[in-house]
Amino acid sequence: MPPYSSDAPGDRARYDRATAHLDAPFAVVDLRAFDANAADLVRRARGKPIRVASKSVRCRALLERVLERDGFAGIMSFTLAESLWLARSGFPDVLLAYPSADRAGFAELAADPKLAAAVTVMVDDVAHLELIDAARAGGTEEIRVCLEWDTALRLLGGRVRIGARRSPLREPAQLAELARSVVRRPGFRLVGLMAYEAHVAGVGDAVTGRPVRSAAVRAMQAVARRELAARRAEAVRAVRAVAPDLEFVNGGGTGSVGHTAAEAAVTEVAAGSGLYVPRLFDHYRSFRGRPAALFALPVVRRPGRAGARTGVVTVLGGGYPASGVAGRDRLPVPHLPRGLRYDPQEGAGEVQTPLLGPAADRLRVGDRVWFRHAKAGELCERFDALHLIEGDRVTRTVPTYRGEGRTFL
Repeated sequence: MPPYSSDAPGDRARYDRATAHLDAPFAVVDLRAFDANAADLVRRARGKPIRVASKSVRCRALLERVLERDGFAGIMSFTLAESLWLARSGFPDVLLAYPSADRAGFAELAADPKLAAAVTVMVDDVAHLELIDAARAGGTEEIRVCLEWDTALRLLGGRVRIGARRSPLREPAQLAELARSVVRRPGFRLVGLMAYEAHVAGVGDAVTGRPVRSAAVRAMQAVARRELAARRAEAVRAVRAVAPDLEFVNGGGTGSVGHTAAEAAVTEVAAGSGLYVPRLFDHYRSFRGRPAALFALPVVRRPGRAGARTGVVTVLGGGYPASGVAGRDRLPVPHLPRGLRYDPQEGAGEVQTPLLGPAADRLRVGDRVWFRHAKAGELCERFDALHLIEGDRVTRTVPTYRGEGRTFL
């Protein structure tokens, strides 16, 4: 765990002092918390390199900062266009985590030696290879390929499935067959294998107020880890029999770094959300990070009778839901000051958000309320800059992807 815990009242005063010259809304990253979270990820990775998930950061300056640290190596990107942009910007090792149908991007990749050397694309179907070949447009560079396979836990003879719906490849024999297709096909080189266990890495096992559900999640994850470790070892053996020079085997995510790194078959782990620690990562027994990325919204109204203590204020904006199944856990959470909650009749609104609670009576028009997003990098789609805080001052302001005019999804 980080060597300190959050001092919420102190943090609020410090953030307010650091940003007194700014007009809200704006977003910040607390570098002390960011660096402590990075150090904790390295500790949990047990000496194996961490590939940074850019989807969870979406800021080149902060990607550069974390990759300067020992224990981090390479980027896991989320679109081909982003991968090419990062490679052109000087990042030498970019693994695209999802298959792409970006024909123009593949044509660019196949025509540029620098890009082809830096970017590895994801494949889980011969159709992906055919699409890339059709898109080459005369480009002759060898395309680096990684295979992804399905990690879902299947119970009761396959009738119950737990896990994200990603690759159609599940059995080692299926992986070996696709590996042979890659190796035989001119213009491709098989360099990696990836498996993301979303049901372990992305599901909290200690949800406050839900002990029964948390116990069920822990039981499921224990079974899933054992099953996956055995199947992953077999899958790696099968693929290495076809491609003995495989460069990496990637697995895991912020919530499973320690468990995944312990598998001998895994050569590197992935993580990104653990740097910002959004609200969905508050419910894990294996680690406790410190919130590093926040956004501030200004109080613009005090509904009710003038001067009365009504326990309600209204802030500007705030309707920034996260992706996934719609629900309360996808909303940002009022973080500082403590003791604020949404009005159940309005929730987080597009242009205004009422907040209820005794703390509202201590807020004046113009004061800030500090929020945490439900997810990590999605915050950066709402703001064009991140103000980096060290101590009680902003030491640098850096653009997000959006601030650089890049909106990849």
